[in-house]
Amino acid sequence: MKRVMELAQPLTPELIEQDAKGYVDFLASQPSLKDKNKLGAVGFCFCGAVAMRVAAACPDQVVACASFHGGQLHVDGPSSPHLILPRIHARLLFGHAVQDKSMPAEAIQKFEEALEAWGGAFESETYEGALHGWTTLDNPVYNRPQAERAYQKLTQLFADTLG
Repeated sequence: MKRVMELAQPLTPELIEQDAKGYVDFLASQPSLKDKNKLGAVGFCFCGAVAMRVAAACPDQVVACASFHGGQLHVDGPSSPHLILPRIHARLLFGHAVQDKSMPAEAIQKFEEALEAWGGAFESETYEGALHGWTTLDNPVYNRPQAERAYQKLTQLFADTLG
């Protein structure tokens, strides 16, 4: 994890959004894509914030965004992901873990208050018995029933928005 954090350190919110525009432009140029203005983004762990930044950087193309056991989605400071909500037009889905050091219950509550104030379409839920990393098959805390439930919700989100 120390090495992952070293590699992630230079990825500022601005650089993530700049890269996101390039990724989305590339994906939108693919001939196999049915609709270049109907894309989705998904993030796990700290990439939940990355998915949100992709949705904020390309609001006219990213129509669905999901995060599972996303960390630090609401923190004190000017780079908190919750502050970019006004730039997001996508329908959002958040699946939180219980007892998650990267997104404790107090942060989830503040984040959900920010989502309510934002006023867009979203679902945010804490999955009972699910610990941080619960959707990852080879993780010791993998929670099969809750992971399958999360993937069903993700599949439905994409069916509703990308179809």
